[in-house]
Amino acid sequence: MNFKLLPIMMVGLLSFKPMIINDHNGDNNGNGNGKKVTVVTKSSTLKSKDLAAVTKTNLKSNANSNLSTFDKMVLSEYLDLDEKNFAKPELESFKAAFKGYNKLKEEGKIKNEILTIIDFTKSSTERRMWVIDMKSHNVLYQTVVSHGRNSGKEYANDFSNKIESYKSSLGFYTTAETYMGKHGLSLRLDGLEPGINDNARNRDIVIHAADYANENLGKSQGYLGRSLGCPALPNEVAHKIIQLIKDESCLFIYHADKKDYLTKSELLK
Repeated sequence: MNFKLLPIMMVGLLSFKPMIINDHNGDNNGNGNGKKVTVVTKSSTLKSKDLAAVTKTNLKSNANSNLSTFDKMVLSEYLDLDEKNFAKPELESFKAAFKGYNKLKEEGKIKNEILTIIDFTKSSTERRMWVIDMKSHNVLYQTVVSHGRNSGKEYANDFSNKIESYKSSLGFYTTAETYMGKHGLSLRLDGLEPGINDNARNRDIVIHAADYANENLGKSQGYLGRSLGCPALPNEVAHKIIQLIKDESCLFIYHADKKDYLTKSELLK
């Protein structure tokens, strides 16, 4: 693995524990590029998959540029996530989610410090939803989640804010109150982005449990069952997740290929 980019990316994270890694693109006698790299994180251990994610993505900077203060903060937060028995979200989806989350928190719109990320870039057969405790930096859940039936089959590629479109909507939401509906305990969502997802209430876009949001079913048929636009969850985790994220936490629905949204969203500027 090439660690040349790591010194640049980690400059400025001076308040955390240092860790020494050998850069093997040279010898150990001062010739070539062989040197030791000081990587600074809140944790004393960096996992190889974290380093791979950082090196692969590089937060869209190059080896001759310095990261912004914000990007350093994102990288620190990302590397410090404790995924336990799960996996971390992609670095770019976390970066976008983190930016919007902090803006909403500054505006007083986030009171429950939980960040939920849904990455619709991924196949519906994958566990593409993460629930993260932003205070403890723990990944609490990672699960499959359904998209709207008119957004696509295995992949969600088409999004809408229109009533009866039966499509998912991208962007930032705050979670609201719970209620008992035909799917049992359900959680209302308030879309925060005009023209993108602010019809969520009118469209009855909520988080709920569904038999069709079944990981084994998704693997056997090649795609997860789809909803009318709601991010539906497996029965076995829906109740616990709803209780955890209700009452003004942040939900972010992301897609890496939807540049029109990523460049226009006021919360991502």
